[in-house]
Parts: sequence; structure tokens; C-alpha cells
Amino acid sequence: MIRKVLIANRGEIAVRIIRALREMDIASVAVYSTADKEALHTQLADEAICIGEMKANESYLNMERIISATLATGADAIHPGFGFLSENCKFAALCEQCNITFIGPGSSVMKAMGNKSVARETMVNADVPVIPGSQETVTNVRRAREIAKEVGYPVIIKAALGGGGKGMRVAYQENEFDAAFKTAKKESEMAFDDGQMYIEHFVEHPRHIEFQILADRYGNVIHLGERDCSVQRNHQKMIEESPSIALSEELRNAMGREAVKAAKAAHYENAGTIEFLLEPDGRFYFMEMNTRIQVEHPVTEAVTGIDLIKEQIKIAQGEKLSLKQEDIVLDGHAIECRINAENPEKNFCPCPGVINELYMPGGNGVRIDSAIYSGYEVTPFYDSMLAKVIVHGKTREEALHKMQSALGEVIIEGIDTNIDYQYEIVNDPVFCSGQFNVDFIEQFQERRCS
Repeated sequence: MIRKVLIANRGEIAVRIIRALREMDIASVAVYSTADKEALHTQLADEAICIGEMKANESYLNMERIISATLATGADAIHPGFGFLSENCKFAALCEQCNITFIGPGSSVMKAMGNKSVARETMVNADVPVIPGSQETVTNVRRAREIAKEVGYPVIIKAALGGGGKGMRVAYQENEFDAAFKTAKKESEMAFDDGQMYIEHFVEHPRHIEFQILADRYGNVIHLGERDCSVQRNHQKMIEESPSIALSEELRNAMGREAVKAAKAAHYENAGTIEFLLEPDGRFYFMEMNTRIQVEHPVTEAVTGIDLIKEQIKIAQGEKLSLKQEDIVLDGHAIECRINAENPEKNFCPCPGVINELYMPGGNGVRIDSAIYSGYEVTPFYDSMLAKVIVHGKTREEALHKMQSALGEVIIEGIDTNIDYQYEIVNDPVFCSGQFNVDFIEQFQERRCS
């Protein structure tokens, strides 16, 4: 049984994990950089230990220092949260070598699913629908151009080891390909220290639908329904909801079966997400698997009543899933808005600074996941997300009204945020109708400027 967990992360997800551990009577250890000495997660944890300077590669991305902190504090497990080292197979392997329980999948599975080419081959072999694309990774632009012709334009060029929208470019025609490939490859090399690229057909105007799965080490796998993540900017999600208004019960069951099949094919263990692209005609394709807890996990928790962090911990300490597929019932509708320290009127420029006044809404069906407080300094060194506002209602319409009300109450003074921008979105007629796809933000921007 796990006795003490070190959280290899910061911000709201670290706070979220600490609270779950407290409820399970498991001790927590926070790590922090010199920039985060006064951060909320360091104050809430049972113990806190500094692991380096303010730059992420000297602290939250420094594997050796995190492992040393784990051993020094006597923690027997590490929860990586999301971002940073959460999908780093080398870090997971290092935990295994040091007999530290990694609260997530095994390093070999993480490595396989983190490589888009290997993940695709795994899904093809399992008969999970995939987007037409290259059978191998490629580094040479000439060979890549040949593959693009075979796949058919438009094509999307992806970093094989990428994520978070980095190392991705679209070429709609052949004369755009070379420049797009070189740009994506250079970005991949800078972000992931790897220049292997993957070419696939670009599905136009899809919805981005992901299924939350849970899998134990005994081969039991279930899904907890879907999340619609179509509202995104530069491949970064802004608003997520569950369930998706685009799915009938029949389509939900079909996609759910494929998600479970995909997780079993990968021999997956712990919480994970199978991401699909859904075309307007109902066809869907496997896109990738995220081998960690997702930023948007609270909307799934809201409609299922299941604490995903606790489930992760239970699975990691060898427990069998206590739930079966027939136990999963989606109750009502949930929406999540991400509040970031950025100025949408200045091309979403990040806005560090000190928060000098703060008010967050509450009430029935309103949840706030955050780590900020009045007097908190937002530094320029990490992700700009400040908080997540999550609402739950009996229907989508009720959830929309709750979100409109909640965002209208949020006060964060001292820095620029995207609160007003998110408020505009949840009041936008197209968003409220539910008839949107991944092109929504681009079209929303055009409407705002017209």
C-alpha cells in the first residue's frame, strides 16, 4: 500500500492531488522551485522540498533532483500530474529502477503510446479506426513529400514524439509542403530533441472527442464517457464539456468500445485518454493516447461522480477496478473553462504579475480548481493557467447558464486574464447551439472583428 506520495508538479493539479491524498489518509510531499516557495501547494502538503531554481529544466523537469527528493523524504510513490515529466518514459523508467511507484502507466507502454507511429501501428493491428497516414516516421523532406502525395492533401505534419500542439503544421497543397515540413521539424527538434515526423491526412472541420478510460493490471478496462474538446486555440484546449452534444447514445457506445479496445491493445494500466477526431458524417478516427490525467478531468468527475485521482492511486497500489462498465452512468452535463493569465486583445500575450484582488464564485454545481490567492505572484516561467471553472447542471442549457453566471462573478485584479473572452464564448450563439467544431475559435475571432 502507498504510504507517502511526492507530487512532481505544481499549481492547481498539485493542490488537487494533495487534497485527494489527504482524503485517503496518505502523506503528501510537495516539490517547488525557488519561484514557487510561497505557492499554495507547498503550504498544503505535509512536507515541501526545494528542488532547484526557477527555470523548469532546473527544477520540475530535473529527474535526478525529483528522484533524490523522493528518496530523501521517504516517499514510496510519485504522482506526475500533467505536463512536465508526466509523459516522459525515461522518468517513469527511472522510478521503476529506484523501486518508486509511478502513478501512471509503465514506461514501456508510455514510450509506445508517446510515439505516434508506434501508437498508430498498435491501433491498426487492433482494428481501431485510424486516419490514413504514413506507416513510418520520416526525417527527409523529399521522402515526406512522397508520402504526402500518397496520403492525399490536405495533410498534417506531426512530431512523432510531440504533444501540446508543438511540431505540427498543415499543408493544404503540395507547394506549401516543404516549408511546413521544415518548420514543424525544427520546432520538434527544439521542443522534444527529436526530428522524426509523421504525415497523415488532415481531417477538415472535425470535432475533438476524447474518452476517459481506467485500466487495472489485471486486464480490466472501462471507459467513463467522452469529453468534447473542440474549443481550442493552436491545439490548446480552452473549454471542455461532457457529454458531447454531437454524440448519439449509439455513437457514444461505438466510440467507447473502440476506446476500450485501444487501451487493451496498448496493455494500458491506470487512467488514460483515447482521443478521436469525429467527422460530421459520424466517422471517427483514433488520433492519440494521453498517458496521464488530463487538465479537463473534472468534467468527467462531475457527470460520473468518480474521483479519478483516487482511482489512479488505487490502481497504482495494485487494486482491482471496483467498477464495471454497466456501473458508469453519465448524469447531467458539465462544462470547464480554463482561466489563463493572458491578454486575448494582444494576441494572448502572457501576463505575469501580482494578483492584488481575487474573488471566485461558488454555489450548487460550481467547482473551482486553482492554486492562486490574493497576493500571489504569477511568474513568467510556467504555464499561464490560473484556474479552472467547472459547472454541472441537469442539462447542457442549465450548465451553460451556470457557467455564464460563474464567469460573470470571477474577479482577478492586478494582471490581465482571458475571463472576459471566455464569458463572450459561453454567450456566443454558435457555442450555445452546440453546432461547432475545432474551427470554432478562428470563426469566433472573425465574428468579433467584423
